[in-house]
Amino acid sequence: MTDEIRKNFASDNVSPACPAVMEAMMRANEGSVGSYGADILSSTLNTRFSEVFEAEVAVFPVVTGTATNSLALSALVAPYGAVLCDQSAHISNDEGGAPEFFMHGAKLVTLPSADGRMAPEALQTGLQVNAQGGILKPPIQALSLTQATEWGTVYALKDLATLCDIAHEQDLPVHLDGSRLSNAIAHLGCTPAEATWQAGVDVLSFGGTKCGAMAAEAVVFFVNERTRPALKDFERRIKRSGHLWSKARFLSAQLLTLLDNGLWLKNSAHANAMAQRIVEGLRRHAGAQLPFETQGNEVFVILPDRLVEELEAAGFGFYRWPTPEGVSGTLIRLVPSFYTREQDVDALLAEIAA
Repeated sequence: MTDEIRKNFASDNVSPACPAVMEAMMRANEGSVGSYGADILSSTLNTRFSEVFEAEVAVFPVVTGTATNSLALSALVAPYGAVLCDQSAHISNDEGGAPEFFMHGAKLVTLPSADGRMAPEALQTGLQVNAQGGILKPPIQALSLTQATEWGTVYALKDLATLCDIAHEQDLPVHLDGSRLSNAIAHLGCTPAEATWQAGVDVLSFGGTKCGAMAAEAVVFFVNERTRPALKDFERRIKRSGHLWSKARFLSAQLLTLLDNGLWLKNSAHANAMAQRIVEGLRRHAGAQLPFETQGNEVFVILPDRLVEELEAAGFGFYRWPTPEGVSGTLIRLVPSFYTREQDVDALLAEIAA
């Protein structure tokens, strides 16, 4: 039934592919075309992404976010090197060791933050400590940032640019995990260019799956002196890792459809709006504590244990997170998507208020 309440707020990955993407894949599913990217759709990716991001780019479609992040970093860092990232970063906590595997042993070095946003002072200190270690420490060879962050917060453009400037002063390329970049752009009200290379980002992990694709991500290199060496053999890295799709047209069709008329941003703006609707309802509940500012589509809230159990019993889906020490209740994450409707949010809030 179309009116059935959609109760799964565990992730934006639980949603179906958006209708426009499925229609595009059906259109792509006609006739015989060249394989391994030798098709018309794939041949237009660089041009289309260049138009959207207002810069020369090299685009490589990949199926998963884990592969996208790991392959991008493997091209930037030597096996004896290291990547600096926030302690909450997906590459450090949720990739099952894939970045280290793809980087052939290079290390991830994490820095603490209060809300997923790395502070410039912490970055400078981290670089200094690493340099002082000399041969005893793997040299930092890249900075990886996440936008929107793992705690649902968003870097202001000036703060993102400051971090990139610090990295570039040390000749370090900057990688951006953009699994939810579209949510960040929708929140900031800026252009894709302003959110990436104009702020100093060199390599982007472009997230498509969370904003409406069935399974489509992309490594996007903004072509410059820091990325040209990494581009030299990148296609071979993709092939060697088993991520070179023979029927690439289906990946390309998804990515192009998301970019068409800004669909990726419209879908994410809707998800953000549903997140704000959740936050507004939670603020009216005396037992709810919101530890982070909700700027994307991830809502973190501490609720009484009894209430969390009642939500689960009522069939609502979400993930539990470790609750901060000294705080009573349970920390959960609620993630709406383009597929979430107002009535779904209202049903969740009604259950919380009951």
